[in-house]
Amino acid sequence: MTIRCQWAESNDLMRAYHDTEWGVPQHDPRMLWEMLMLEGFQAGLSWQVILNKRAAFRAAFAGFDPAAVAAFGDADVERLMADAGIVRARAKILATIRGAQIYLEMGASGFHDFCWGFTDGKPVVSDGTQWLATTPLSERISKEMKRRGFKFVGPTIVYAWMQAVGIVEDHQRDCFRR
Repeated sequence: MTIRCQWAESNDLMRAYHDTEWGVPQHDPRMLWEMLMLEGFQAGLSWQVILNKRAAFRAAFAGFDPAAVAAFGDADVERLMADAGIVRARAKILATIRGAQIYLEMGASGFHDFCWGFTDGKPVVSDGTQWLATTPLSERISKEMKRRGFKFVGPTIVYAWMQAVGIVEDHQRDCFRR
């Protein structure tokens, strides 16, 4: 029997996400940004909801191409607000568009270096015995992201993102992915 992190046992989609993606160090700048935006959409919801809608999010947001999303205007916002396939929250949609603009201002390599610079390019390995919602590091990154203009990047969202993209290695101690 394969032992996984407890949260991943709810269904096949969550298991597949856990087994192939969650906690794997991500170095593709576009994917780092996509996951940050999706974590923002997750605020107040479960990750299961976002994961179920991820294909629709990708279609609605031009494959999370930052240049395309940064150019979205009022008509695109209204189109997104009418798209039942995604989470229709105007503030989160606007935050994603602004997030794309900030990403472009930073440049792909600049965004990557920003994300991984807090840990000198290496994952922070937890002891695998407790689940945290925030850490001093997620609070520091959140503060810097907010300073740069990102929205929906509170310390809890940032910590979930850090776990998802492998900046933090947070698999349970007995999980086969640890």
